[in-house]
Amino acid sequence: MAPVDELEHRTTLTQAVARYEQLRRRDSDVDLTEGPANVLTRDESLELLALSEIIIRKAGYGRQLVVGKARDAGASWAQIGQALGVSRQSAWEAYARWIDAQGEQHEVNDYEGLDDEAVRQARIRAGHPNDE
Repeated sequence: MAPVDELEHRTTLTQAVARYEQLRRRDSDVDLTEGPANVLTRDESLELLALSEIIIRKAGYGRQLVVGKARDAGASWAQIGQALGVSRQSAWEAYARWIDAQGEQHEVNDYEGLDDEAVRQARIRAGHPNDE
């Protein structure tokens, strides 16, 4: 099996969820009294684990993109926090960490993440957690 980072780059969220569900369904349908015929193999179990990580990463990235869109549309951090089920401070901090991580990713390679100008714009968009 390919490393999770490599698999992440060549798998869409939709593909990851579909394959995850396929493996998870098969795993949950196993009747252990019938023997190991339908039990996931080691490689399939590891693939299921990797797919869950990919789903978490991609969903988290998408979530922060939507947070930025909500800010662009005039949503306050209190409203964003409420939509996420967290405090305004937690929502803002998660977005700020995401901005930093995207800036760091761009430093690793210049085709992913956010460049310096995009980081600056994202920080302006983020404002302060008490901004209404």
